[in-house]
Amino acid sequence: MTSAFVQIHTLTAYPAALLNRDDAGFAKRLPFGGAVRTRVSSQCLKYHWRNFSGEHALYGLDVPRSLRSRETFKRCIARPLVEEGYPLRLVVAFALHLQKLIVSDESLSKTDFKKLMSDEVDDATLLDQLKSNQVIILGRPEVDYLTRLIRERLDALREVWADAAAPLSDEQLERVYQELQAIGKGELKKNLKGLYLAAGLDAALFGRMATSDVLARGDAAIHVAHAFTTHAEESESDYFTAVDELVAQEGEGELGSGHLNNQELTSGLFYGYVVVDVPLLVSNLEGVPPAAWQEADRTLAAEVVRRLLHLIATVSPGAKLGSTAPHAYAQFMLVEWGRSQPRTLANAFHRPVSLDGEGVLVNSYRALGRYVEQMDRMYGKLTERRLAAIDLPEAVQRQLQVDTLNSVPEIADWVAEKIQGGT
Repeated sequence: MTSAFVQIHTLTAYPAALLNRDDAGFAKRLPFGGAVRTRVSSQCLKYHWRNFSGEHALYGLDVPRSLRSRETFKRCIARPLVEEGYPLRLVVAFALHLQKLIVSDESLSKTDFKKLMSDEVDDATLLDQLKSNQVIILGRPEVDYLTRLIRERLDALREVWADAAAPLSDEQLERVYQELQAIGKGELKKNLKGLYLAAGLDAALFGRMATSDVLARGDAAIHVAHAFTTHAEESESDYFTAVDELVAQEGEGELGSGHLNNQELTSGLFYGYVVVDVPLLVSNLEGVPPAAWQEADRTLAAEVVRRLLHLIATVSPGAKLGSTAPHAYAQFMLVEWGRSQPRTLANAFHRPVSLDGEGVLVNSYRALGRYVEQMDRMYGKLTERRLAAIDLPEAVQRQLQVDTLNSVPEIADWVAEKIQGGT
């Protein structure tokens, strides 16, 4: 197999923000090089990139998307079937059987089936039995197939439940259970595997872990590192109040304090790193072996990566939007194309850069330029490079071995052309 990797390095500055919080409400942190840095998790970054709805949105592509939820079987499969007129208890029984097969390789036992059919509970409680204990990632094609499968089975049993108000006899219950059990793991696995982009776009890009072999496990074709500040953390505790305006206006001398609290705010220049495994991306999108990626249609993969570069450069984590407006574009984007094992440039900042002298941005540029120059001297220049940057010293540009500066759109188009050409 001819390997191909796209590596994307960014530097993005944020003032007075709280981009990604831990369970106590403080900024996430990372110890690195003897200093604590402010951090943004890869999960946070991926969430905002894949769910962005503006220009260059991934879900703007005309391809199936992924659904991540504990309630997919309840909301996207059972409810629509009930709204079509199928009996609730039978819908829940079939949906629960399929969910068990998919999640745990088990089937709905006869005891659980009889209990489900006889329990005197309301409709909402019945539907709640379809809530899973874990978030399940299913593609829209998979959801549509499972819905269609239940519909077909219930249509075959229509004479059994023709009178929806009448209770089913023991003989009818047995027939329903046998029809339910006829949905075997092997058939389910085969049919799901045959769907185009079965797990959806999200899983094709960022992977899917599956606990059962009925669902195809997907390796992530796009690898996202946690972003962190190139320098030691900078933070402050922001004291704030909210005014009770009615009290202030009519309180006869009262000041009208309605709330007071404090929150942490941070600022910093963040290094971000993303890798795209191009053969695996084409494989996940087109259903071909990674080794055959150059013979497959690469149009969708090229467009996905073109959009992704725009998102990485411009879409920020969205925490505390109303009070901090943390909208920042990358000030530096270095994109590499090559066949060698990818390598992060994070170690350029193993020693936290100084905030003095020429400032954090230029100091980070110089640290990055020195590191790349030394890596190229040690291993040779292994990649083609394109660079977009603001206020980049010429000496650093020479160290990065990039002749000219490009715009982000030009770099995105260049990468798309490389993938489309399969070179």
